[in-house]
Amino acid sequence: MTTAGPLGLPWPASAERGTDGAVRVAGVDVRDLAVAQGTPAYVLDEADFRARARALRTAFEGACAQIGAEVDVYYAGKAFLSVAVARWAHEEGLRVDTATGGELAVALRAGVPGADIGLHGNTKSDSEIARALDAGVGRIIVDSLVEVDRVVAAVRARGAGAEPAPVMVRVTTGVHAGGHEYISTAHEDQKFGLSVATPAGGGDSPAMTALTRVLEHPELRLLGIHSHIGSQILDPAGFAVAARTVLELRAALAARTGYLAPEVDLGGGFGIAYLPGDVPLDVERIAKEVAAAVDAACAALGTPVPRLSFEPGRAIVGPTTLTLYTVGTVKPVTIDDGRVRLYVAVDGGMSDNIRPALYGAHYHAALVSRPGSPETVLARVVGKHCESGDVVVHEVQLPADVAAGDLLAVAATGAYGRSMASNYNHVPRPPVVAVRDGATRVLVRRETEDDLLALDLG
Repeated sequence: MTTAGPLGLPWPASAERGTDGAVRVAGVDVRDLAVAQGTPAYVLDEADFRARARALRTAFEGACAQIGAEVDVYYAGKAFLSVAVARWAHEEGLRVDTATGGELAVALRAGVPGADIGLHGNTKSDSEIARALDAGVGRIIVDSLVEVDRVVAAVRARGAGAEPAPVMVRVTTGVHAGGHEYISTAHEDQKFGLSVATPAGGGDSPAMTALTRVLEHPELRLLGIHSHIGSQILDPAGFAVAARTVLELRAALAARTGYLAPEVDLGGGFGIAYLPGDVPLDVERIAKEVAAAVDAACAALGTPVPRLSFEPGRAIVGPTTLTLYTVGTVKPVTIDDGRVRLYVAVDGGMSDNIRPALYGAHYHAALVSRPGSPETVLARVVGKHCESGDVVVHEVQLPADVAAGDLLAVAATGAYGRSMASNYNHVPRPPVVAVRDGATRVLVRRETEDDLLALDLG
């Protein structure tokens, strides 16, 4: 079959529209997929995922080699994690970052060695800390002074001769970056990390206090300092500022204690394209600019460059996935300025993509089962939930003849779509279906009403 051509950004790399008007992803016709798997469904391009993981690893390895630094790239599992995805990431040379005991369990089930796993979390339970120690995780990122003491207690509970826990201390640098206040994670007034700012009354910053406390305990081994400044970042300047701040803290710690932390983690949060015309953060550019900033800061401070690590998640999985829906009700509504907006309701909604309601996030949609009329109309894609805020796509031009039974796809839903999905209104969560070389494979099966009822003890 000849094709009309690739869809381009923000769609998965293999997505293309055929001359019959239908879209294929990795050679799989979405109409066939809808028949076989039903809708809604998350459709993930495996080759695209692997290629993006490789590209990020290669870019950072190359840039860091230029300044004599070793580097690790962790796949941030919070974006989307399944056994297969964790395995793919590890096969492409990435480690895996987890944020809860559940994510840790998935990574371990995938066969990722404990040494290649990191455990985050601003309030880890004692059982999560114990499980991480049992698994031999490569690092535990401590997020508070209390957590320093709790990890010490967990190591002591393992008895004499227990190996020290490898830890990093998460700090907040004051750099505010990202697409929404709730996903900008380095400003002071939020729950993550320990501030590098000196208190008004003088004395050590919370970050310095935590670092020195770690060094006081033989039960802990300080790997380094961790910083994460936000998500959906499209300007790399913030990373350079944060890197210098963290490296200054590292040098100050060494001057005081004689211990030069061997590693610095600068987080992730690299932005992607969600709408046609969006320009994602260039991987090669960010790698080179961050490496150059680290090199310059270390030269100015007179310290050797540390081992570096990064934690991309959205930048790897976000663009690889679309959500496939079936159109239900189509209803024209006259809005305040006299225009008519077509409300296109689909068989999913905020239960499979909460980000538009939570963050005001913007997405792009397209009719994917047929060509549609050349004439387009202003449309809003909404879900089936009992909420006026149940909006999937706030504004998009769709063919004027869009109708019930059509297949509609929303692009760039790989990050946080399934991860943040819920059962609101008792709607079962959709499956995640991988596509590659014309074949499909279910990674996460569709929930059923029986699944929901099984939890209800009546």
